[in-house]
Amino acid sequence: MNLPITGETLLRLIPQRQPMVMVSSLERYTELELTSSYVVQKGTLFVSNVLVESGLLEHMAQSVALHTGYSYFLRKEVPPTGYIGSMQHVEISRLPKVGQTVFTDVHIVQEFMGVTLVEIITKLDGEIIAKAQMKTVIAK
Repeated sequence: MNLPITGETLLRLIPQRQPMVMVSSLERYTELELTSSYVVQKGTLFVSNVLVESGLLEHMAQSVALHTGYSYFLRKEVPPTGYIGSMQHVEISRLPKVGQTVFTDVHIVQEFMGVTLVEIITKLDGEIIAKAQMKTVIAK
């Protein structure tokens, strides 16, 4: 599958469905990293004139889910459902407006027995607007 991945193909890699889809594309992937994008659209969940904080955090979490989903796809396995275990060190300095595109970098710090620790950085026009550390857990 060639990158970037968008549309229906992208939806096969994550458990979320509309109106909860908060990723637009998978831009870059390695075993330990991923870059995703999200185009903020009017009339969608978590959006007023801007993507609100909870929506930005959901986008970050779905970027992690996208990494997991794509890694399972590459192994020819069904992508699992996961949950946010915790979020720490969250910093949000700016919220993207409708029509703007954010790019999020996910870095896998550690993975053990279905628990993944990641560092996430979201950028808008090259400027870091949000950072977080997150633990996710794969559902059994």
